[in-house]
Amino acid sequence: MNSEISFLDLILNASFVVQFVMLLLLLASVMSWTYIFSKRAELKQAERIAEDFEEKFWSGVELSTLVKDLKAREEDVDGIENIFLAGYKAFARMAKQEGISPEVKIESAQRAMKIELARELDKLDESLPFLATVGSTSPYIGLFGTVWGIMNAFSALGEMKQATLANVAPGISEALIATAMGLFAAIPAVIAYNRFSTQLDRLAGRYELFMDEFLVVLQRQVHQS
Repeated sequence: MNSEISFLDLILNASFVVQFVMLLLLLASVMSWTYIFSKRAELKQAERIAEDFEEKFWSGVELSTLVKDLKAREEDVDGIENIFLAGYKAFARMAKQEGISPEVKIESAQRAMKIELARELDKLDESLPFLATVGSTSPYIGLFGTVWGIMNAFSALGEMKQATLANVAPGISEALIATAMGLFAAIPAVIAYNRFSTQLDRLAGRYELFMDEFLVVLQRQVHQS
């Protein structure tokens, strides 16, 4: 109990600059954890949607039936489903026009899916730059608070006639808390950024593979018609 009180006293008795640094790091940590939990849920949902949709796609269902099902719940369509719809709609529009070569139809679907792919990946990448920023800058912000606190501690020590460890220890301790808080904010952000980046790369590869497979299906459909 005493250690908790003394820890709180160190924060409350710190200089304004050090307190501001601690508050900034605390806010960064809270925002990081908020993004971490939301991004974790978002990526899991994207993976689940991809698995469910690919299972339906390769089950032998007609493409027109699959499109109708997706349009019926258009507000809930997301991820790989949007990529499929973009490609199918572009292909269907070109197929209605006369004198369009099969290559042009396929290229139109491919372009539409690439555009939608970029949108989906950009949406999933939305909060990752913030995590990268927190992970790379928090230790330095904490170090700044530590340096400032130590400077104040030694400045106050110089005004005393008799300097002892008991005089300088509280000032140094409160300064070191800033470094600890910087690491507390940075470490989870770095771990989460690396993990989410890997998941996002794997999901992007999955989307691109599906695009290639879907184009093969469309090519087969064009040559059979």
